[in-house]
Amino acid sequence: MKEKGYVIFKSAIDLNLVNEVADKLEECYKIAREIQVKNEIGQVTDGTVAHVLAYNEPVFIELLSFLCRAEIFNFLKQFFNGNFIINGYGGLKNIRSKPSYVANIHRDIRFFSGDFPLMLNLLIMLDDFTLENGATYLLAGSHTKPDKPVSEEFYAKADRAVGKRGDIVLFNSNLWHAAGTNNTDEERRAITITFTKPFVKQHLDYPRAVGYEALEKMSLELQQMIGYFSRTPVSLDEYYQKPEKRFYRPGQDYNII
Repeated sequence: MKEKGYVIFKSAIDLNLVNEVADKLEECYKIAREIQVKNEIGQVTDGTVAHVLAYNEPVFIELLSFLCRAEIFNFLKQFFNGNFIINGYGGLKNIRSKPSYVANIHRDIRFFSGDFPLMLNLLIMLDDFTLENGATYLLAGSHTKPDKPVSEEFYAKADRAVGKRGDIVLFNSNLWHAAGTNNTDEERRAITITFTKPFVKQHLDYPRAVGYEALEKMSLELQQMIGYFSRTPVSLDEYYQKPEKRFYRPGQDYNII
C-alpha cells in the first residue's frame, strides 16, 4: 500500500453474498436510472448507482457487517490509525461502449492529502475483472504525487485490477485511476465504498437513511462505520447530551472502537 498505493485481497467475500449483492444492485439500478433520467443527468451517470443504503435493502448492511468481521477491518483501522466512517457507498455497472464519468482519469479525493490518511477506496468485484471487460486502471505510486498524470503516461504505465468475483481492491484515494472500456456483451459490476476520517462530511446522511429502529442489533463497529457516532445535531436538545449519547462522540479522531 505504501509503495504502490493499492492492495488486492483475493477471495475476500463469500460468493453467496456476492450473488445477493449483485442481484439487489440490479434492482436498485432501475430505480436510480429513472431518477437520473428525470433529472436530465442520464447521459453521464449511466451504469452508476449511488448511495445503496438509501434503498433499504438489508443485504447492503449485511455486506458492511461482513467487512467489520473480516481482515479488511483491521487493515482499515491501521490505515487511518483510528476511527473511520463511510463517505460514499454505491455500485457501478461497466456497460459495453457506454462509459460513465468513472472512465475519466480521476481520484476520489478533491485535493492532494499527502501522507495524511484522509480517505481510502474499497472496490468489491461482483463479476470477474478482465482486460476485455474494462478492469480498472491503477497508476501505481501516483498517490504520492499531487499532479494529474497526462493520459499517455497514465495508460502506458498503469496496472490493471484483474481479479475474480469476491476479490477486493483497496487503494489510497490520492491514487489516480480510471475504469477501462468494456468490450464484451456482459456488464461488469462492482461495489465501491470510500472511507474517511470521521470529521469529513458524508455524501449522504447514512445514519438517517438507514434509520434507528435496528440500531440495537448492530455491532459498535458497524454503527461506527455507518457514521452513527459522528452525526450533526439539529436541535439544542440533541446537542446537550452526555458524552456517550452525543451525536459527535468524544474520541472519534484518535480512538478505535
